[in-house]
Amino acid sequence: MALNATPTRVSVIVPVYNEISTVRAALEALVAKRIAGYAFEIIVVESNSSDGSRGAVEGFRGREGVSVLLEDRPSGKGHAVRAGLAVATGDIVMIQDADLEYDLGDYERLLAPIASGAVDFVLGSRHTPKAWAIRKFNDQRLHAFVLNLAHWTFTLMINASLGIWLRDPFTMYKVFRRRCIEGLKLECDRFDFDWELLIKLVRRGYRPLEVPVSYSSRSFKQGKKVTLIRDPITWIIALVKYRFQPL
Repeated sequence: MALNATPTRVSVIVPVYNEISTVRAALEALVAKRIAGYAFEIIVVESNSSDGSRGAVEGFRGREGVSVLLEDRPSGKGHAVRAGLAVATGDIVMIQDADLEYDLGDYERLLAPIASGAVDFVLGSRHTPKAWAIRKFNDQRLHAFVLNLAHWTFTLMINASLGIWLRDPFTMYKVFRRRCIEGLKLECDRFDFDWELLIKLVRRGYRPLEVPVSYSSRSFKQGKKVTLIRDPITWIIALVKYRFQPL
């Protein structure tokens, strides 16, 4: 990228709900993030937390490049991301949680394939080539095993359905050109949004490139919000619905 070229604008959407232990550090790191050739638009969507996260987020109002959206009530991660997408203006869109499970140091490798024109859609894969597990909870080993087993079960389901082979289709790090979703109706409110977005982009012809990223999983005791019963049901519904529903 030429040094005198106009920076590529990147919209980073950050959904926040009850993340008081990490949200300030996550947002400070994001505000401080600099990559030559890129300009970041940070869109923080706070969903009326009950632990003080809203006050922490409001402290970032007025910071350069930061927009803060306040939701009246918690309606799910997907709902918050969709609110951010509605106001995003960047050429490239990224989704970034506020829980510090992922490393902002991976931004360069995530953005490079899109900026070079090689692909329009990138996934940050949490899997290493020789490891089957992505979650290791020292305080909840059984929960970690169940989630890892479920991950591969659902991964095989979505790969078989879409005729693709991905190791980590449900990663938070979904990075894509904003034009990829132009005219696309997105409607999921919870973690089924990850399924909906992936399925619809693949069906539009955008095959994602998986890029390895660093990942430090947190357990349910540490604040993980996905449920073991309710959410898997919504994922199966999303797979059936969006695999065959007209785009």
